[in-house]
Amino acid sequence: MNIPRAFSVTARVALLAGLFALALLPLSARAQDDSVLTYHGDNGRSGHYVVPALSWEKARSVQLDGAFNAHVAGSMYAQPLYWRPPGTNSGVLLVATEDDVVQAFDATTGTELWRRVVGRPVRRSSLPCGNIDPLGITGTPVIDPATQAIYFDAAVEREDGPRHELFALSTRDGSVLPGWPIDVADALRKAGQHFDPSVQNQRAALTILDGTVYVAFSGHFGDCGNFHGWVIGISLHDPGKLVSFQTRARGGGIWAPGGLSVAGHDIYFATGNTLGASTWSDGEAVFHLTPDLQRGVDERGYFAPSDWRALDARDADLGGSNPLTIDVGSAASGRALILALGKDGKAYLLDRNNLGGVGGQLAAETVSQSSIVTSPTVYRVGDDVFVAFQAPGAHCPRPGNGQSLTILTIAAGSLPAMATAWCGALRGRGSPIATTTDGHSNPIVWILGAEGDNRLRAFRGDSGEPLFASEPLSGLRRFQTLIAVHDRLYVGADEHIYALRF
Repeated sequence: MNIPRAFSVTARVALLAGLFALALLPLSARAQDDSVLTYHGDNGRSGHYVVPALSWEKARSVQLDGAFNAHVAGSMYAQPLYWRPPGTNSGVLLVATEDDVVQAFDATTGTELWRRVVGRPVRRSSLPCGNIDPLGITGTPVIDPATQAIYFDAAVEREDGPRHELFALSTRDGSVLPGWPIDVADALRKAGQHFDPSVQNQRAALTILDGTVYVAFSGHFGDCGNFHGWVIGISLHDPGKLVSFQTRARGGGIWAPGGLSVAGHDIYFATGNTLGASTWSDGEAVFHLTPDLQRGVDERGYFAPSDWRALDARDADLGGSNPLTIDVGSAASGRALILALGKDGKAYLLDRNNLGGVGGQLAAETVSQSSIVTSPTVYRVGDDVFVAFQAPGAHCPRPGNGQSLTILTIAAGSLPAMATAWCGALRGRGSPIATTTDGHSNPIVWILGAEGDNRLRAFRGDSGEPLFASEPLSGLRRFQTLIAVHDRLYVGADEHIYALRF
C-alpha cells in the first residue's frame, strides 16, 4: 500500500503499525463485515468477536432491549446467525428450531421478515432412543455469502419414517434453492454406502469450505442402534456431488455443538466412544482431513489417547467438545496446535501438522473436576493465548463453590504447556464466547448459565473480575451460546430471542 508523502514520519509510523496490527487479526474479525455466518463466528470456532464499542466499562451497563420482540417457533438449540445483505445498513437474524422452522427477523426490532417450515419434526416415539422431542433442526446452520443462502440439516418425519435432509434456503425470502433438499440416506446409498437416519442425529454446527457444505453426525442420547460418526460434504453448486467419512466401528459419533474446526484448508473434528471395538477403530479421536474427507494412511492424520479402551468403557470421550485450532508464539518460532477437551476432564495439546496417532499428544493434563462437554473459545491477552470452557476447574487459583468456568493459558515452547489462569462462578451449562474492542484490548468472556440459574455473565478476560450478571433468561437450552454484533448481544432461547444493548 502506498502512503502519501504528506504524512509526517510519526503519522506514517502510526499508520504502518495500525496496518500491521490489523493484519494480525483473525480473518473473521477483519472480513466478516459484522455478519456472523457460522457457529462461534468463524470456521476455526474461535468464539472471538471484535466489537469496538464493548469495553469493560460498557459491559457493566448491558441491559435487555425491551422494545425488541422476536417470537420463535419452537425449541432452540442452534446458535442464531446474523446476516447483513450487501448494500444495506440493516441486519437480519436467522434462527432454526426443533419444529423444523427457519425464521428471519429484523435485527433491530425483532419483526419477522419470513419463515419457512421445511417438514414435520420427528416425534420421540418414532425413534429407538433420544432426549429431544420433537427432533427437527439441532445443529447450527451456516450462511454462504456467495449464494446468499442458509444451509442446514433437518430431521423430518416422512411416510417411510425419520429422514435427514440437507436444505438450502434463500436468505432473502426463505425459498428453497433449486436442487435442494438432499436426502442424506439416498445420497449415500447411490454412493454405495448405508446410512440409517433413525439412529443418526445431527447436533454439530455445519461448515462451508471451498464451495462445499459439511455436515457431521452422531447418534441419539442412549447410543442405540448401528450408528457411526459421519462427515458428509455436498457441493453448493452441484448438490449431486458428495464426499464422506465414516468411523469404522459402531459409535464414534461427532457430538460437539461446534462440529468441525478448520485451519486454512484443513478440517479437524473429534469422535466419541466406539461400542464393542477390540482394536482402535476411529473412536476417542481427533482427525485431520483434507476437503475430500479421505483418511490418511499414517499417524499424522489422527490422535487418540493411549487409554482409549478405558474411555470407551466409561463413555468418557473426546467427541463432546470440538477441537480448537491455536497458534502460540511468534510468526518465526510459533507452534500450530490443536487443543482437545475430553469427558475424562483432560486437555490434550496436539501438533496440528502431526497429530501423532495413539498416545501422540504433546502434552496432557487434568484440567477439570468433571466431564468437559462444551464449545471452548480462544482469545489473546498480550502475547498469551487464553482458552475458556465450561467445566469446574481442577486447579483454580482461588478454589470456591460454583466455579464452573475455567480459563487456561497456553504457552509456547519445545513442549507447549497449560496452566489455569482463573476460574469464574457459574451455575449452568452454556458455551462461552470472548469479545475484544480491537482483537486484543478489553477482553471479556461471556457465558450463559443455561439450565442452571439462566443468567448471562461477563468476566474480564485477563483477571476474571466479574463485570455483569443479567436477570434470569427463560428457555435456555444447555450448550447454548450467544453472538455479539455492533451494539447488541443476541441469545437464542425457546420461543424467543433476547437482545441486550450496551
